[in-house]
Amino acid sequence: MAKAVRDHIECDGFGVNVTTPDYEKTPTVILIPGLTSDSSAAYIKHLAFRIAKRGWNVVVSNHRGLGGISLTSERVYNAAWTEDIRRVVDHIHSQHPEAPLFVVGTSIGANVLVKYLGEEGANVPISGAAAVCSPWDLLICDRFINRRLVQSFYNKALANGLQDFALLHQSNLSRLTEWESIKKSRSVRDFDNYATRILANFETVDAYYRHATSSNYVGNVGVPLLCISALDDPLCTKEAIPWDECRANRNVVLATTPHGGHLAFYEGITANTLWWARAVDEFLGVLHSSPYIGIIKEKQKTTAPTPSFSIDQGPYVSVLEDGMVTAVGDEQTDDTMQEQDAPNQETANVTTNDEVILDKAEADEHVTKNDQPERYEEKDPNPTQATTLVRRCTDCLARRSSKSFWLLAYIAIVTTWPMVRPALSLLFKKRYRNPAPGGPRIR
Repeated sequence: MAKAVRDHIECDGFGVNVTTPDYEKTPTVILIPGLTSDSSAAYIKHLAFRIAKRGWNVVVSNHRGLGGISLTSERVYNAAWTEDIRRVVDHIHSQHPEAPLFVVGTSIGANVLVKYLGEEGANVPISGAAAVCSPWDLLICDRFINRRLVQSFYNKALANGLQDFALLHQSNLSRLTEWESIKKSRSVRDFDNYATRILANFETVDAYYRHATSSNYVGNVGVPLLCISALDDPLCTKEAIPWDECRANRNVVLATTPHGGHLAFYEGITANTLWWARAVDEFLGVLHSSPYIGIIKEKQKTTAPTPSFSIDQGPYVSVLEDGMVTAVGDEQTDDTMQEQDAPNQETANVTTNDEVILDKAEADEHVTKNDQPERYEEKDPNPTQATTLVRRCTDCLARRSSKSFWLLAYIAIVTTWPMVRPALSLLFKKRYRNPAPGGPRIR
């Protein structure tokens, strides 16, 4: 049976509390809890129990001021602060340099983990990681949880937890002055406005959210990373998931499920197990048994940097035969490249030939021509072909537009008929309600 012990790591004059079993020379898994959670949270215990059944070490890196430890400075944890997990990883690796090291983050802890991995790239002593229910983009999630009534209950619950945290350490947070506003905070954004952004030295809440967005760092993750998100998460919306960034990075595995909520994924009728805990446990087990982990990290260091694409580079568009218009950047056709290469080759041949000498008159004429402003003339070597291609694309788009028009017309009739029908009925009644001129009149 594992015996849990507590360790205290000093970070910029403040201690980070970690809970770890008394094992050595075995794989170690670091768990990062979510917002206002620590090692006593039920979902943390679920995952820790599964990992402990393997005989591995489990380390829970409690956030500052949580886990029964008081604050000794005004530095508090937030979604953008990665220095604490960096110190914890370095400390454990220095104690057990030969033991495989894994990290699992949940909710805000997942955001911190992904941001940390992106900041470090492949230069981390970690064999693999998992991020469960990460918010990815705090600005999008902030708009999401303030959008509907259901999300407002979660928003208020998280705000209450943050209020309790601030009030518990009020004596150490002298930089905060608007305590009445903190106590009246009805949402996470309110608390971040009156407390988090001030302690983290951000001018606005949105600036803090943008800086903490972990989706900006996914592309630079250099270790195997499993990301699990539920599409019905009431806190971390699917709109913030960085689909393209995850696809572009070969080290990232993105797993999304239709249901699961936020850190729920209950299994069975009694719901006594969590699916995501089992999935993470299996993922880490596969990584540990793979002989290619170290090789993959070494190759990642030599990988060419990701090319940057800018929409303002190269005002070129390509009109395809099927009517699609696509931007092609600074790319040019083979014919154009050949036409441009031909004069370049001729110029090179002239300049490298010692027998060709320009006389003074030719040189003066050459300078005079160069001094004159250039005249740009549009040249179309084959206007008929270009016109035919454009007409063909226009016809294709017209056929598609015709289909779309009739579809939109059908939708408009179906959706407006409940309102149009009473109006037409009333119109006919008004028109034909007057009796015939020769008919009897009722007085």
